[in-house]
Amino acid sequence: MADERSFPDSLIDEDPQKALEELNGVLERTSDNAEWYCQRSYTHLLLQNYSSALEDAKKALDLKPNLALAYLRAGAAEYHLKNYESSYEAFKSGQKLDESDSTFGIWIKRCEENMDLNKQNGSSNTAAQPNVKYDWYQTEPQVIITIMVKNSRKEDVNIQFEEKMLHATVKLPQGDEFNLKKHLLHSIVPEQSTFKILSSKIEIKMRKTEAIRWEQLEGEGAKPNVKQFTPSQYPSSSHYTKNWDKLVVDIKEEEKSEKLEGDAALNKLFQQIYADGSDEVKRAMNKSFMESGGTVLSTNWSDVSKRKVDVSPPDDAEWKKF
Repeated sequence: MADERSFPDSLIDEDPQKALEELNGVLERTSDNAEWYCQRSYTHLLLQNYSSALEDAKKALDLKPNLALAYLRAGAAEYHLKNYESSYEAFKSGQKLDESDSTFGIWIKRCEENMDLNKQNGSSNTAAQPNVKYDWYQTEPQVIITIMVKNSRKEDVNIQFEEKMLHATVKLPQGDEFNLKKHLLHSIVPEQSTFKILSSKIEIKMRKTEAIRWEQLEGEGAKPNVKQFTPSQYPSSSHYTKNWDKLVVDIKEEEKSEKLEGDAALNKLFQQIYADGSDEVKRAMNKSFMESGGTVLSTNWSDVSKRKVDVSPPDDAEWKKF
């Protein structure tokens, strides 16, 4: 049990839930300590209890109006609640009290970006884009985008492919709607582009018109994208920062732990073979896949290098050329 004179930041970082329980006990006995309310606000931020984090930050400011750290906690909570104007005001107030802390400037800039975005959409009160993570990678024939939304229903997902445009809309369990609109760097084949809804993500596969490497996902005509901001550091005491990277979902680890079946498991195996294969294996896989329209996948370069790989659909399928 932490004593009532100090509370170790290391305990908050390592086990926020345990820290919250101990701070609850401390504040039940002594409810006039602004620093402890600030500490509990920090645990709520780590646990993503943003309304509770804001409430504790305000209690800290009631007790100690010149506590810059409490303004930082309040601003962070308001930001995650998408109250960007209130967040901005909190960070500006904290910055006046502690101009040496550059963290305030980082947050202020992000608030300004979101407020500008809302104004462009026609209202300063327009809700910001939900904080949903997505990533992309590519093979020679395809560009793959993964949207990290768990347990989506088919009726809640709408993916539209155009030659140089992708538009994905996902209705989230909490009722918000996530939109992903990308002006693509190169053309795709809409008719041969697909998506799958998996337990931990939505996987979008876009077929390239040319087997070339894309240097980036978006191309000419793309609008500046205001990124959802998850700061890598929050101050856990007045002048020290703690790493918040552990709060960011590790997409690769989540994919590793996902139990795949059927086609998903087979695709995962092919991806691993491609990633671990030699240059000849990769050339063989790319050539056989492209020439056969995705019906043959060979790792034997000495074989496929000497011939055109014919289309070979499964026995129960009919091949249609698009």
